[in-house]
Parts: sequence; structure tokens; C-alpha cells
Amino acid sequence: MIINTASRLGEVKEYYFSVKLKEIAAMRAQGIDVINLGIGSPDLPPSPDVIETLRTESLVPQNHKYQSYSGILELREAMARFYQKWYGVELNATNELLPLIGSKEGIMHISMTFLEAGDEVLIPNPGYPTYQSVTRLTGASIRTYDLSEETAWLPDLVALEQTDLSKVKIMWLNYPHMPTGAKVTRSFFEKVVQFAKKHQILLCNDNPYSFILNEDYISILAVDGAKEVALELNSLSKAQNMAGWRVGMLAGRADYVQTILRFKSNMDSGMFKPLQLAAVKALDADEKWYADLNAIYKKRQQIAFQILEQLNCSFNRDCSGMFVWAKIPSSYASGFQLSDQLLKETGVFITPGGIFGDRGNQYIRISLCSPEEVLQQAIQRIQQNASVKVW
Repeated sequence: MIINTASRLGEVKEYYFSVKLKEIAAMRAQGIDVINLGIGSPDLPPSPDVIETLRTESLVPQNHKYQSYSGILELREAMARFYQKWYGVELNATNELLPLIGSKEGIMHISMTFLEAGDEVLIPNPGYPTYQSVTRLTGASIRTYDLSEETAWLPDLVALEQTDLSKVKIMWLNYPHMPTGAKVTRSFFEKVVQFAKKHQILLCNDNPYSFILNEDYISILAVDGAKEVALELNSLSKAQNMAGWRVGMLAGRADYVQTILRFKSNMDSGMFKPLQLAAVKALDADEKWYADLNAIYKKRQQIAFQILEQLNCSFNRDCSGMFVWAKIPSSYASGFQLSDQLLKETGVFITPGGIFGDRGNQYIRISLCSPEEVLQQAIQRIQQNASVKVW
């Protein structure tokens, strides 16, 4: 007997990295030493104070109870301090912030709260694949908007206004941008907020990379009037090195946030209290934490540039985030071809840009989440394999 899956899963495929990690695991099981430069999972730990907080609070018996769906007040207050200090955004810890089990969870909660069949969603191309997957699960329709080097990987709002936007309910933004590392200006956020107000669109900015190799910390919520039309997701996965801890946040207008809580409260429970208290410690980190972290990423970035030069790729050196995005040489049909050849012939995995949308087909992306010595090993392997060098 075969039980058929729900039709909503029809076009939702297994996440690319989930599949690729299985392939890499199989190669390693065969004795192949694979260098994985694909996934943005920080290899560095959180600060010792964060880990110690988790340890000591875990010894308190009452901390193991169920927790509030909206997170402990101490965590929401820390999130409010974080937004005030770094972005200049004032948020009410009572009702304008919602702790999440990672910001990826928030993409689902926002979408399931506001979308249904007949709605349309504007999604960047290239962009984070989860925006499309979740939209499909809601039954809403996907409308991609193209990004390109020529527009600094920003959407062409004038061109979008020439189209029918009457059914668009949500527009996903992700700045600083993943996968391209493109930075954003306050001026652009001001324009897109006005665009959303004019067309009654809910803006959702996914903002986990603002502290990585980026000196201008920007939140869309810092724009006057943004709370009327915008929500922002943020995360401790990247800048606080807590990817596996699964701590994120949703910030924005109280009635939107509380409506999303109605959905979330039916899907999960509150996070482990010691974990939340450790997140408080992480959010209260000072400037030195981010400076030290970025010094490490800067050194790694320079080596990543060398790898891309070996492959004769072109790229922007003024990029933010924990990746480097690069255009492949014309001798390759796509980033998939170059990525597959590298993996097969050198045991080095680099992400093909096409997994982020067809506008990324001629690109690849290197993660900076490996030590300098590992990145240097990748250079050596490529140097030793003439077939993947394109001089």
C-alpha cells in the first residue's frame, strides 16, 4: 500500500544543500576528503560567556519547564536593546518583537499567517530558495523579480510598477543580500517603503547578515513609516555564531506580530529557557565581539578571492556577508558545471549560483565558514589540477 503525499508538496523539492550534504557524506565514506566551501554554517563558537550562561542556567531545575510562546521578557528586552543600539530602531519588547526558533521558521509563520490561494508574492531572483518553497506550501503564487549586477542587485521598482501588482500581498527582501553579498542604502529602503505603501504590499526584510563584513548596520524599520508596511526577520545564527542554537526574531508592528503569534502558538512551544538566557548574553555583546569576528572573516575573504582568481572568475571585492559571489568564465555553461567539475576532480565543493534562481546560473558562491588553512588547501588542490584552471 502507498499513501499519497499531499498535493501541496508536488513542486516542493528537498532542499539543495540537504541533497548535496548526502552526496558529500557518501564521498567521504568512500575515503574522499571533501572540502566543503558551500554552506554558510559558522565554524566558530559563540563567546565563552554565552556558553557559560547556557551551562549554569541548565543546572536550575525550574528552567526545564515549558516556556511562553512569545519568549521570556528578558530575551525580548535584549532584542529591543539590540535594535536600539545598533540600528537606532525603537521597539516595544511587549508586543513588537517575537523570538523564533531560527528566522527560517519566521518565513513560514509570516507566509502561513498572511497568504492563501490567489495571493501573489514577489521573490528575488537570485534569492534564498526558502521564500519560494514556503510560498508554494501556502498555495499562493510566486512572482520573481530579477536582480542583476547592473542594478547592484537591487530591484527595479520602476519596472515593477509597470506590472499588475493588485494581487501582490508580500514582497521578500534580503539585505545585505544573500547570495550576492550586495549592500543596501537607507535611500533604497525609503523608496521601497513608499512603493509598498502605494501598492498595499507587506515588505518582509530578511536581515541576518548586517554585521558580517559590513560597517553600516541598517534595518528597514529605521525608515520613517516603515512599521506601517514592513516586518523584519533577524537571527543569531551568523553574527553571534549560534546557527545550531536556532534563535531568531521577528520585529515590526504590534498587530502584525501578534497575529503571527496566533499561528506560531499552534505550531510550536517556547524555546528552552537557558538557551534564551544565553541569547540575551549574546545580544548584549559589545563592538569588540563584532570587530574580532570580522577580522577573521576578512582574512578568509582574501583567500576566497584568490580561489576565484585561480578559476578566472570576476567578483566584487566590496561585498558583505559570509560568502563571496562570483561570475564564472564563459568557458563553462553554468555554475553547476563548474561546481560539479571541481567536486569531482579536486574534492572541493563550491555552491552553484543557479540554486538561488536562474539569474544565478552564471555564478558560483564560496562560503567563508572554513578556517584559513582549509581555504588554502582548496587553492593548492585547484593549482594541482590543470583541468579546472582557466587562465
